[in-house]
Amino acid sequence: MSLSATTDEAAPDLARENAVFRKVVRRIVPFLILCYVFSYLDRVNVGFAKLQMSDDLGFSEAAYGLGAGLFFIGYFLFEVPSNLMLQRIGARTWIARIMITWGVVSASFMFVNSETTFYVLRFLLGAAEAGFYPGVILYCTYWFPSHRRARVIALFMSAIPVAGIFGNPLSGWIMDRFQGVNGWQGWQWMFLLEAIPALIIGVATLFYLDNGVRDAKWLSDEEKGIVERAIAEDTAHQTVHGKVWDAFREPKVWLMCLIYFCFVMGQYALTFWMPTFVQSTGIEGGLTIGVLSAVPFLAALVAMNVFGRSADKLRERRWHLVIPSLMGAVGFSLAASWSGSTALSLAALSFAAAGVLTCAPLFWSLPTAFLGGTAAAAGLAVINSVGNLAGFVSPYMIGALKDATGSTELPMYVLALSLVVGAGAVLTTKKQIVNR
Repeated sequence: MSLSATTDEAAPDLARENAVFRKVVRRIVPFLILCYVFSYLDRVNVGFAKLQMSDDLGFSEAAYGLGAGLFFIGYFLFEVPSNLMLQRIGARTWIARIMITWGVVSASFMFVNSETTFYVLRFLLGAAEAGFYPGVILYCTYWFPSHRRARVIALFMSAIPVAGIFGNPLSGWIMDRFQGVNGWQGWQWMFLLEAIPALIIGVATLFYLDNGVRDAKWLSDEEKGIVERAIAEDTAHQTVHGKVWDAFREPKVWLMCLIYFCFVMGQYALTFWMPTFVQSTGIEGGLTIGVLSAVPFLAALVAMNVFGRSADKLRERRWHLVIPSLMGAVGFSLAASWSGSTALSLAALSFAAAGVLTCAPLFWSLPTAFLGGTAAAAGLAVINSVGNLAGFVSPYMIGALKDATGSTELPMYVLALSLVVGAGAVLTTKKQIVNR
């Protein structure tokens, strides 16, 4: 048989497979993005509440940083059990439970009246939301082979900059517009109004999501076979771990924890402190701060999808992580040097955001390339929960150093160093394992 004949026979198969996976993307990814937009908004809108709440309740910078970070202690403690429950009872029911619970807790922030209640609710919000993000990553492995996954996860994680682009101006507008209405402060209204969508979408999840390919009534039997065959071929190379605890004994899992920790340091510095960074350049007014705070997230939205497409097209993972992490380091360093200028500081923060937020979706192509079996659920949750402890360290570190020095310059240099360490750790991974 000639080469041209072979190509002619294979091309329709590939075209058909591409069409089926486009159908899968259209069905599940936009809905997951919508879920994550409100997940992320309810997680980080405390950064906007800080602009009023800290003065109203007398919080120091360190107290705010501690409270913001306590979210991740609850997240850490409950993440692995939550992800195992998702695998056991199904994504549809468990993701719905997560969303409804966090919506209730998020709305309860309107009743914060002391540091203690702030700390308790932040911890409970982390416990409520634990498992959502790694659960979605695990869910994506049910539907997409690894060579299609970076682009899909990048699309899903577009929710982070989207939450910043729309959520920051929205939060600023709510706080300005509703200040004093019904005797409540603007930040109280913000917590209440931004929690409602999570409750609505949580209920919708019960009717919209499918637990897996076999349950998808919107796919024909032929289409289900195409998806399942692609997944089976992709997972054939994985080391299948039959027990949950096997994930804890895998050295590569702990390397992934270190890499993700370094990246998350930068990610949550941006999302929790962006309004404060912008305000520190001399900008006033909630809506104005919100609009300017959205600019870096626009840059991130473009960068993360460009890098995600390139990583899948070239099937190269390491340098597609190293380059954006170093971009983030340069951006934070320049923002520290240019803190006296709103325009220059915003440009530097945009470069940092484009780098840091691009690292997050591309990172997950590393552990999903070698984790399989029952331990995959535990392994992904371990990596996410340990890595997200940086979400506790980062805001508290910034708050404490800002209280001590009166400036955000030193914290930004620390964040830059963290990203450089993460880039170096990525290069210790074997390209034969992760470049798929």
